[in-house]
Amino acid sequence: MAVMTDVLIVGAGPTGLTLACDLARRGVDALVVERADTLFPGSRGKGIQPRTQEVFDDLGVIEAAEAAGGPYPVGMVWQDGERQGEHRMFEESEPTPDAPYDRPLMLPQWRTQEILHARLRELGGAEIEFGAALTGLAQDEEGVTARLADGRTVRAAYAVAADGGRSTVRAALGIGMTGETVDPNPILVADVRIPALDRDNWHMFPPAADGGGFLAICPLSGTPDFQLTAQFTDGTAPDTSLEGVRKVVAARTHLAADEVTEVRWASDFRPRAAMADRFRAGRVFLAGDAAHVHSPAGGQGLNTSVQDAYNLGWKLGAVLRGGAPDALLDTYEAERLPNAAQMLGLSTRIHRGEERRGEATRQLGLGYRDSSLSVETRTDLPDEALRAGDRAPDGPCGAGRLFDAFRGPHCTLLAVGTDAELPSLDEELVHVHRVDAYAPYGKGLFLVRPDGYVGWAGEDARGLTDYVRLIRQDNSSAKTVDLKQT
Repeated sequence: MAVMTDVLIVGAGPTGLTLACDLARRGVDALVVERADTLFPGSRGKGIQPRTQEVFDDLGVIEAAEAAGGPYPVGMVWQDGERQGEHRMFEESEPTPDAPYDRPLMLPQWRTQEILHARLRELGGAEIEFGAALTGLAQDEEGVTARLADGRTVRAAYAVAADGGRSTVRAALGIGMTGETVDPNPILVADVRIPALDRDNWHMFPPAADGGGFLAICPLSGTPDFQLTAQFTDGTAPDTSLEGVRKVVAARTHLAADEVTEVRWASDFRPRAAMADRFRAGRVFLAGDAAHVHSPAGGQGLNTSVQDAYNLGWKLGAVLRGGAPDALLDTYEAERLPNAAQMLGLSTRIHRGEERRGEATRQLGLGYRDSSLSVETRTDLPDEALRAGDRAPDGPCGAGRLFDAFRGPHCTLLAVGTDAELPSLDEELVHVHRVDAYAPYGKGLFLVRPDGYVGWAGEDARGLTDYVRLIRQDNSSAKTVDLKQT
């Protein structure tokens, strides 16, 4: 007998866990299978960008993430055992009412995954089956059939490949991966213990004149560990053993070899930028590293991956539970592939020193204006106006925030500074709020999608009901909450 589920998620990294959480709150059954015996143990993707923090706010994990993580330390450049001065990795910014998360949060990847896994259990969602390698995949008009290494068969309506850059699912589908080597020099990354080193700075050691690349040692917030990153430009291969790590630290820093007391995790890689030719093949979707592989520079890979899952989750829920047409799922590739390409280019430019980390790396400016799901009915808008396809800003909303109103699996209709008549809508699908005029929005009606982007905007409600039918067929009466401030 085959194991039956709505969605099979292959891979329990940040992408698969985010998707599983989102599906759980939509009442969609999912099964997560993970080849490894445990969650990933390393710090690899340690930067949570502001837009991803907004996603975590919606998923109910931002407080846990903030408690476990912390701000990035200021860089300190060393030369010949002497401090040479500070180096700021990011452009400074301040939170605003419309963008409350203003800077990256440092959170080791292993901790991010623990937080998402805990949230998945709270939601009563899918359990993760560890040590469950996928060995085969086939699909037909009705669903997907997967074979696992232990001989079991899984039958699902849809499957999602969240199984990394060497994706077994992508290979089974025959989808190509087009890319380039960003840097031919291998890089060692390791989580280490160095009790003798202070945790006040991100310690940076430029390449020495006698060869070898850069070395950096970054304290990991909320842990006693450091993440060590070392580039090898002299033709040697990184040695990931304790002795190998000690050797490179002693050679390139003022620290003695034995001051590295422990290597908790280590890996080596060559920075590469690559993207899958397609993000959808029938009933199977690619997300995260299975769809795009980034240089770690700029901290875009994990964040782009989480947002893949966030985009796909509500659409799968709408089709499987809300009666939306399957064509809605075509918008996943149409929206995410261009965004992934944009972030891939950004990561590569930062790695090569052609661009600094700044506003673009925060990912708050990403959107879907060109999507078929972005319907803007207003005309003659100023250049700076919020439009359909843009990220929906935060701001005051009665006694709370707009993000409070958005939080959950529903859409949100905002009537901003207008008394326009509203149609009857399914109150389970669309929560309606009237608020005062607010500069980031101006005035008008804005339907905010479940993933926090404006899907439809207008001066009045003409065309709104037709738009809602794109994502759900059943409409009924909606309850309007008046949050106008007096």
